[in-house]
Amino acid sequence: MGRTSVATVTSTPAQPVHRDNPPYASDEVTTLRAYLDYHRDTLRWKTSGLTQQQMAQTLPSSTLHLAGLLKHLALVEDWWFGVNLAGVPAVAPFDEVDGEVDPEWEFRTAADDTPEQLHALYDSVVATCDAHLDAAAAAGGADTLAVRRHPRTGEGVSLRWVLLHMIEEYARHNGHADLIREAVDGQVGE
Repeated sequence: MGRTSVATVTSTPAQPVHRDNPPYASDEVTTLRAYLDYHRDTLRWKTSGLTQQQMAQTLPSSTLHLAGLLKHLALVEDWWFGVNLAGVPAVAPFDEVDGEVDPEWEFRTAADDTPEQLHALYDSVVATCDAHLDAAAAAGGADTLAVRRHPRTGEGVSLRWVLLHMIEEYARHNGHADLIREAVDGQVGE
């Protein structure tokens, strides 16, 4: 989908989603999960109140769009917390995707999804992943090893590593989302 002129579509201004600041002093898993939740809520904020056209809008120098970022992060959540940490099959629609054959699937298909569909998918995946996180944390805290070993190295992967990796993934993509959102409708914020 090509670039959409901001003047041809309207959106609801992005209202900051309530985000709890991570605690200054807490145990490791609580702190890491709080940072993960903060970044999840930031993504929700940056993708709220937009039309389908706006969600699919790209910047001239990139093919990234907010719809693709939202679907990508849902897929990555399912991959690390579901498939790897918990050892369960990928959830729909990710169970039908062959990332080797179609590595850009989530970005390619997201423009066809409505904002409501994307947010529902994202929130459903996050809720399922939170259940996997709860189980792993209860089993042994940050040192709990994922059921699957790292797909490239074969090494054991701890819950600590998965949480930190996901925080890094969100931080990088939330930076993208911030720039894209500003270009789409001028909305800015931390």
